[in-house]
Amino acid sequence: MIPVTELSYFGEQDPAFKILKPWWDVFAEYLTLLMVLVSMFGGALQVSSEQILCIPVPEGLSIRERQWNHSVLEGLNLNVFAAGFQTGLDVQQYYLINQWCYDNAVIWFSKYFPYLVLLHSLIFLISSNFWFKFPGTSSKIEHFITVLGKCLDSPWTTKALSETVYEESTPRIPIVSESSIDQSLSSSAGGIIVDNSSVKILDKKEGEQAKSLFEKVKKFRLHTEEGDILYTMYLNQTVVRTVQSVVILVYISIFIPQMCNNIHCVDALHITGFTDFFCIHGLWRMFRMLSLVYITAIVLYSCTCLYTLHWILYYKLKEYSFENVRVETGMDDIPDVRNDFAFLLHLIDQYDKLYARKFAVFLSDVSENKLLQLNLNHEWTQERLKQRLITNRENKVEMHLFMMPGIPIQVYDLTEIEVLKLELIKGVAISAAISNLKMMKEMWLYNCSVKVERQALLFLKENLITLRVRFGIADEIPPWIFTLKSLRELYIEGQLQTDSKISTALQMFRELPKIDTLHLKTNITKLPTAILDMAAHLLCLIIHNEGVKITSLANIKKLFCLTLLRLLHCNLERIPSAIFSLTNLQELDLKDNKLSSTEELASCQNLQKLICLRLWHNNITSIPVHIAKIAKLEMLYLNKNKIEFLPPSLFKLTKLLFLDVSHNHISKIPSDIDQLAELQHFAIECNKVTELPENLFSCTKLRVLNISHNNLTCLSPSIGHLRQLQLLDLKVNKLDKLPVELGQCVCLRKNQLIVEDDIYKTLPLEVREQITNIASS
Repeated sequence: MIPVTELSYFGEQDPAFKILKPWWDVFAEYLTLLMVLVSMFGGALQVSSEQILCIPVPEGLSIRERQWNHSVLEGLNLNVFAAGFQTGLDVQQYYLINQWCYDNAVIWFSKYFPYLVLLHSLIFLISSNFWFKFPGTSSKIEHFITVLGKCLDSPWTTKALSETVYEESTPRIPIVSESSIDQSLSSSAGGIIVDNSSVKILDKKEGEQAKSLFEKVKKFRLHTEEGDILYTMYLNQTVVRTVQSVVILVYISIFIPQMCNNIHCVDALHITGFTDFFCIHGLWRMFRMLSLVYITAIVLYSCTCLYTLHWILYYKLKEYSFENVRVETGMDDIPDVRNDFAFLLHLIDQYDKLYARKFAVFLSDVSENKLLQLNLNHEWTQERLKQRLITNRENKVEMHLFMMPGIPIQVYDLTEIEVLKLELIKGVAISAAISNLKMMKEMWLYNCSVKVERQALLFLKENLITLRVRFGIADEIPPWIFTLKSLRELYIEGQLQTDSKISTALQMFRELPKIDTLHLKTNITKLPTAILDMAAHLLCLIIHNEGVKITSLANIKKLFCLTLLRLLHCNLERIPSAIFSLTNLQELDLKDNKLSSTEELASCQNLQKLICLRLWHNNITSIPVHIAKIAKLEMLYLNKNKIEFLPPSLFKLTKLLFLDVSHNHISKIPSDIDQLAELQHFAIECNKVTELPENLFSCTKLRVLNISHNNLTCLSPSIGHLRQLQLLDLKVNKLDKLPVELGQCVCLRKNQLIVEDDIYKTLPLEVREQITNIASS
């Protein structure tokens, strides 16, 4: 006899797994248990009772003829039956013939019925629970149960769902999202609801646990949606159970009618002296009743298997929609799932639909953002945020938030903020509390996806002057920025052109009526027409094209109000002629192009207002004589080119204040330089100059003289004429000493005299002390 405890392993499982057992699986388990009881009861009867009882039939009398051929029996003397028949067999011989007849005359189904039922029951147990034991599926199931249990126990689940109820009973504050561009351009902007007022506070430990749970759910979803092994295994084991139950039902229906009580046994061994024996199977009636019970259980088991197959094949169990949950909770971003993840959710729906609803809380980005916002508010107190306030180069109070899950609510209490920089912050929502920052006129959005509440948008429309946006693709540009009617400076950095098509985002520039400064760091090949529509008010245009060639700039002449134009890294080989039609232009910058000639400057007579010309970082080999036509030029950058000499026409720019010809191939400074009487800054470092002309020192207004990295062998005593000199760079030359007359440069300080120490020490002590005293004063 096998104890029940020995069989428990086959059906043993974690109690938590019950949530993955629909009602039909539970019913099938009870039917299996009934089958086990039938087998054990039949086995107990077989062990405790006589299996068969046999008696010999007298010689010459056939049991079969006695029963079925009465014509033969009429002539036989039947007194032997009336008076009793003496066999002469002892007890051992009866035991022997009973066993012989049981082994050879009883049909196999009657003999092994309890064991067959037990074997079938074990197979049912194994096949119905196989996916709980198989390594490829059990690990996923255990992980799912663990994660689900933590989701159900997490305080955040209750708070998030109760938050939904709260929101349904309170007015909602719309948010301007990236997907609602049309609504953004109107007065009513719609979007996802954010309302922090109703979120109850979690302690720090609960918040961290919920945060880690979001990550676990994401990883589990990613892992389980990759395949459908759980679905396939459950289907296969259901098919196996169905086939097995049908096969059992068929062959049992065949063999049960063959079970009988009276058995004719023939002793083929002739060990008792008798040939025929009349036997009675004592357990036949009980086994027949147990068989009927077993057939009933098998029929019911087959029905549950067929229903399971219908459920698996009829319904789309590899897809799971949270549509109802989204409607009930208001979390519109809960994604639908597929494959094994979907199948597991369908199973727990059979147990309790509330489980999937609670699980969905941790699939929602809105829910996660609320949690992260709570944790963020705990972590970033107002005192800690004040420590991040800095004063930038423009002497403005700046707050820089980098790679945070959101904006700490306490930021809106720092009313001294003038510049708010948000960088690498995903899914951030700017609340109406930003209206507290009355002094904030500038905002940076670097690789951020930002949503704005309606009240916050109204504030930004009225107060924001400067906006800087950096993005990966044009679709990431927040549409609401084109509703900022007070915006004057816009900096856009990112890919605005793909597959030779300019992004439609550029077309929205025409919606900004007050923009006077536009900075594009992008990859366009021609000037967008939307920029031309801004001609009436656009004053400054800066395009950094990241090495992509702008093939057409003919229409730039339509920007007649431009005072500043910078075309940087645009792969230009010549100066576009259309530029010379910009009669109001005051500054032109063509840095980092491929200009080798500047002959186009012959048409520069129209640029009568140009005061700054930057042709630096190009391949220019010579300065054209036509440059003298730019009579009002005050600043000229020609550094980092391939210029070999300075032409006389250059020195006709008598209003020049700044001249930089550094990093060229110049070997001589012409004596005509004294014509630049107003020159204040002269840089000629990294050239091949061997001496400075005396006429240079006639430029008595010089304040900065940079002649480092040349081949100077001496410095003229006339340097003393430059009494306003404030910076002198002489390092990396071939000087042996410095002239004493440096002491006459009364504005020159020690830290602004840049030269090697050993050469500096050639100055007399009193001159060095004088320079030092100037520095200390």
